[in-house]
Amino acid sequence: MFKNVIVKTPCKAVTQGITSAPELGQPDYSLALKQHAAYIEALKQCGVSVTVLPADESFPDSCFVEDVAVITPKCAIVTNPGAATRNQETKAIVPVLKQFFPEDKIEYITAPGTLEGGDVMMVGTHFYVGRSARTNEEGIKQFIAILEKHGLTGSEVPLTEVLHLKTGVNYIENNNMLVAGEFITKAEFAQYNKIVIPQSESYAANCIWVNGTVIVPCGYPTVEKAVKDAGYPVILVDTSEFRKIDGGLSCLSLRF
Repeated sequence: MFKNVIVKTPCKAVTQGITSAPELGQPDYSLALKQHAAYIEALKQCGVSVTVLPADESFPDSCFVEDVAVITPKCAIVTNPGAATRNQETKAIVPVLKQFFPEDKIEYITAPGTLEGGDVMMVGTHFYVGRSARTNEEGIKQFIAILEKHGLTGSEVPLTEVLHLKTGVNYIENNNMLVAGEFITKAEFAQYNKIVIPQSESYAANCIWVNGTVIVPCGYPTVEKAVKDAGYPVILVDTSEFRKIDGGLSCLSLRF
């Protein structure tokens, strides 16, 4: 069960965030703020305490706070983002993590290793790590070594089609996993009950489980029905403006 969530307010520069889908247009800043506020309310409905960090105009993508740290049951790991424009975002998260963890429970990924939290999926005490354009072999090696130091385990999952691991696969507890695209047939996930997401709704593979409830993006009825049919209460949250800059539900928070 999660007790705490950290989020970061979108900045005005969010309209200049990194995107692989410019055809969707630039985010509407005022709408992004409204959607972010609704996201926070959804999290609170799940019984967590939400820490809201102020906007940082120096980093357009900084609302995607998941990428700058990975929080495990045993320690917090400050990442080293592979996107050059995001690399310095980690500096702001360190003092925040110190509010929740002692110094000896905060670890760091260092160059030449790169790792972004969107490539990390926690399943119990095991962590799957996507090898992507943003997370490299050295970053994964360091990450798994840190996990093992703290009595946890990790394994690499090579990616071929998506930006981050959790773009296309997300664990919603109870041995259930939402899978889309290349993850439908990956041997690494053979032991899980797969809820297969159609290509037309692949964006909504990025749902988040929070204390028994699954938060699902608005506008994806097949995914909403599949999650409900699996026995979960669902809260819908609109993330249209974050989708425009390659972001989804998991990207917007650190949950622990």
